[in-house]
This record gives sequence, C-alpha cells and structure tokens, in this order.
Amino acid sequence: MLGEIAIAGYIIAAGFVAAGVIASFYQLVTAQPARFDFSGGGFASGLATIVICMFAGPVILMRNALRGRRIERRPLGWLLATLAIASGWSLCSGVVVMEFALAIRASLV
Repeated sequence: MLGEIAIAGYIIAAGFVAAGVIASFYQLVTAQPARFDFSGGGFASGLATIVICMFAGPVILMRNALRGRRIERRPLGWLLATLAIASGWSLCSGVVVMEFALAIRASLV
C-alpha cells in the first residue's frame, strides 16, 4: 500500500514538473504566461493551444489559485480544492509522461 502511494506521488510530481516545463517554454517563446485562452488563430493554433493546456493545466490552475488567494483574498478551501484538482490532473498527465519515457527507454535498449 505504501509503495503504491509513493509511486502515485512520484507520478504526480513528474506530471507537475512536465507541466511547469511546458508552461515555462510557452512563456519563453511567447513572452506571456500560459493561460486557458482558446480565442483567435486557425485550426493549427487552436490545436496547439489545446495540447499545451492539456499538459500545462496544473501549473495554470495553481498559478491562478495562488494569485486569487493573495490578491482577491479567496478562502483557503478554494486553494485546497484547486490543489486537489491540479494533483489529479498531474497524476493523469504524469502517467502519459512516464509511459512516454518508458517507451523511449524500451526503444533504446
């Protein structure tokens, strides 16, 4: 039981790190932070935005929640609920990242 919890924690961390790397790369390229904005552009731009939001979503959520807590004085429960959602999202994207890493590792051996 403790081993499964440790693995889940590792996968959540891997998903959140991947989200941070993608959000930081997006900010490096576009000079603006990643956000949930699906307006404008064509089909390719919309598809790229969806893919970026799929993987950078936990970082966007937590950044918005921390700003809401600090600036708008939202309650602590709001922040904890956002943390739970971001953790679940990181778990899902972390599984994808880990499967991708394991597939690359298997192809190199």
